[in-house]
Amino acid sequence: MESWYLLYCKRGQLLRAKEHLERQQVNCLTPMITLEKMVRGRRTAVSEPLFPNYLFIQFDPERIHTTTISATRGVSHFVRFGPQLATVHPDVIHQLMTQPMPEVRDPETPHSGDVVVVTQGIFEGFEAIYTEPDGEARSLLLLNLINQQVKQSLDNTHFQKI
Repeated sequence: MESWYLLYCKRGQLLRAKEHLERQQVNCLTPMITLEKMVRGRRTAVSEPLFPNYLFIQFDPERIHTTTISATRGVSHFVRFGPQLATVHPDVIHQLMTQPMPEVRDPETPHSGDVVVVTQGIFEGFEAIYTEPDGEARSLLLLNLINQQVKQSLDNTHFQKI
């Protein structure tokens, strides 16, 4: 009888494992989210797996043996509870398939009001308050200089969130 199981894939090979399993007529699910993060100093939206390195698969162990699945390229092992394979309830899978995934922000990416520290340039070591993006590769920061708050535009690679 077909059931949903949970696989752990090798680092960075989730999509490879999914592709090879689908060639073997195994139904696969990898919920993806859109993540807003800083990449090379630019704020971009990136699509990433909701559960990195984990792959939900549906197959019948009577028809396809578990060793065949374990030997597939990119697959590390089945998630188990003792000797039993971890099964996932179909309602959970249905909810993952139908529920829209929200856009998520990377915790390392600064947002309005966050405290940052300047890591390069003439303001190196100063703490500032992140206010807003200023184009693709720069941001406006609120610096406290001589008891006055000054808005300064800095390159996104010149500061980091505390």
